[in-house]
Amino acid sequence: MPDKFDKKTRSSIMSKIRHKNTSLEINFRKLLWKNGLNGYRIHYNLPGKPDIVFVSKKIVIFLDGGFWHGYNWKKLGKIPPKKYWQGKIQKNIDRAKKYNKQLKKDGWKVLRFWEHDIKKNPERCIKKVKSIWC
Repeated sequence: MPDKFDKKTRSSIMSKIRHKNTSLEINFRKLLWKNGLNGYRIHYNLPGKPDIVFVSKKIVIFLDGGFWHGYNWKKLGKIPPKKYWQGKIQKNIDRAKKYNKQLKKDGWKVLRFWEHDIKKNPERCIKKVKSIWC
Protein backbone atom coordinates (compact mmCIF):
# COMPACT_ATOMS: atom_id res chain seq x y z
CA MET A 1 0.00 0.00 0.00
CA PRO A 2 1.58 3.30 -1.03
CA ASP A 3 1.86 6.28 1.29
CA LYS A 4 -1.18 8.52 1.07
CA PHE A 5 1.08 11.61 1.08
CA ASP A 6 3.68 12.63 -1.46
CA LYS A 7 7.32 12.79 -0.35
CA LYS A 8 7.31 16.53 0.30
CA THR A 9 4.16 16.40 2.44
CA ARG A 10 5.39 13.34 4.36
CA SER A 11 8.72 15.07 5.00
CA SER A 12 6.92 18.13 6.31
CA ILE A 13 4.77 16.02 8.65
CA MET A 14 7.75 14.04 9.95
CA SER A 15 9.83 17.19 10.52
CA LYS A 16 7.25 18.44 12.99
CA ILE A 17 7.77 15.47 15.31
CA ARG A 18 9.76 16.82 18.22
CA HIS A 19 12.94 15.10 19.25
CA LYS A 20 14.13 17.55 21.90
CA ASN A 21 12.30 18.93 24.92
CA THR A 22 9.28 16.70 24.45
CA SER A 23 6.60 16.78 27.14
CA LEU A 24 7.92 13.40 28.34
CA GLU A 25 11.44 14.83 28.79
CA ILE A 26 10.21 17.99 30.49
CA ASN A 27 7.99 16.07 32.91
CA PHE A 28 10.75 13.58 33.72
CA ARG A 29 13.23 16.39 34.39
CA LYS A 30 10.69 18.00 36.73
CA LEU A 31 10.43 14.69 38.58
CA LEU A 32 14.21 14.47 38.86
CA TRP A 33 14.39 18.01 40.22
CA LYS A 34 11.54 17.39 42.67
CA ASN A 35 13.43 14.35 44.00
CA GLY A 36 16.68 16.25 44.50
CA LEU A 37 18.34 14.72 41.44
CA ASN A 38 19.60 17.91 39.88
CA GLY A 39 22.83 18.95 38.22
CA TYR A 40 22.04 17.19 34.98
CA ARG A 41 22.71 18.41 31.46
CA ILE A 42 20.36 18.04 28.54
CA HIS A 43 21.35 17.31 24.96
CA TYR A 44 24.93 16.64 26.04
CA ASN A 45 27.19 15.57 23.20
CA LEU A 46 27.68 11.84 23.77
CA PRO A 47 27.12 8.82 21.53
CA GLY A 48 23.41 8.18 21.10
CA LYS A 49 22.48 11.71 22.20
CA PRO A 50 21.17 10.87 25.68
CA ASP A 51 18.16 12.88 26.85
CA ILE A 52 19.61 13.55 30.30
CA VAL A 53 23.22 13.36 31.47
CA PHE A 54 24.65 13.60 34.97
CA VAL A 55 28.22 14.37 33.95
CA SER A 56 29.74 14.27 37.45
CA LYS A 57 28.07 10.92 38.22
CA LYS A 58 28.69 9.51 34.71
CA ILE A 59 25.02 8.59 34.33
CA VAL A 60 23.14 8.85 31.03
CA ILE A 61 19.39 8.51 30.68
CA PHE A 62 17.47 7.76 27.51
CA LEU A 63 13.69 8.17 27.36
CA ASP A 64 12.48 5.90 24.58
CA GLY A 65 9.12 5.95 22.84
CA GLY A 66 7.60 2.54 22.19
CA PHE A 67 7.02 2.94 18.46
CA TRP A 68 10.29 4.58 17.42
CA HIS A 69 12.44 2.31 19.57
CA GLY A 70 10.51 -0.90 18.89
CA TYR A 71 9.20 -1.84 22.32
CA ASN A 72 8.71 -5.62 22.02
CA TRP A 73 7.38 -4.93 18.55
CA LYS A 74 7.97 -8.45 17.28
CA LYS A 75 6.91 -10.22 20.48
CA LEU A 76 3.71 -8.18 20.76
CA GLY A 77 2.93 -8.57 17.08
CA LYS A 78 3.03 -4.82 16.53
CA ILE A 79 5.26 -4.99 13.49
CA PRO A 80 4.59 -2.10 11.12
CA PRO A 81 3.25 -3.31 7.77
CA LYS A 82 5.80 -1.51 5.63
CA LYS A 83 9.32 -2.83 5.11
CA TYR A 84 10.55 0.76 5.33
CA TRP A 85 9.33 1.17 8.92
CA GLN A 86 10.50 -2.29 9.92
CA GLY A 87 14.01 -1.48 8.71
CA LYS A 88 14.01 1.96 10.32
CA ILE A 89 12.87 0.66 13.72
CA GLN A 90 15.29 -2.27 13.61
CA LYS A 91 18.13 0.19 12.93
CA ASN A 92 17.01 2.23 15.97
CA ILE A 93 17.05 -0.91 18.12
CA ASP A 94 20.50 -1.94 16.87
CA ARG A 95 21.86 1.59 17.28
CA ALA A 96 20.60 1.78 20.88
CA LYS A 97 22.39 -1.47 21.72
CA LYS A 98 25.57 -0.20 20.09
CA TYR A 99 25.50 3.08 22.03
CA ASN A 100 24.69 1.32 25.32
CA LYS A 101 27.73 -0.88 24.84
CA GLN A 102 29.97 2.02 23.83
CA LEU A 103 28.90 4.23 26.73
CA LYS A 104 29.32 1.41 29.27
CA LYS A 105 32.77 0.70 27.87
CA ASP A 106 33.61 4.37 28.43
CA GLY A 107 32.55 4.10 32.08
CA TRP A 108 29.02 5.53 31.88
CA LYS A 109 26.03 4.05 33.69
CA VAL A 110 23.23 3.78 31.15
CA LEU A 111 19.54 3.90 31.98
CA ARG A 112 16.79 3.51 29.38
CA PHE A 113 13.19 4.09 30.28
CA TRP A 114 10.21 3.33 28.07
CA GLU A 115 7.71 6.13 27.67
CA HIS A 116 4.85 3.93 28.88
CA ASP A 117 6.81 2.96 32.04
CA ILE A 118 7.45 6.60 32.90
CA LYS A 119 3.79 7.44 32.45
CA LYS A 120 2.55 4.36 34.32
CA ASN A 121 4.97 4.36 37.24
CA PRO A 122 7.26 7.41 37.35
CA GLU A 123 8.24 6.70 40.97
CA ARG A 124 9.81 3.39 39.95
CA CYS A 125 11.90 5.15 37.30
CA ILE A 126 13.08 7.79 39.79
CA LYS A 127 13.88 5.03 42.29
CA LYS A 128 16.05 3.34 39.67
CA VAL A 129 17.97 6.59 39.05
CA LYS A 130 18.46 7.03 42.80
CA SER A 131 19.74 3.46 43.13
CA ILE A 132 22.75 4.16 40.89
CA TRP A 133 23.19 7.76 42.05
CA CYS A 134 25.66 6.88 44.82
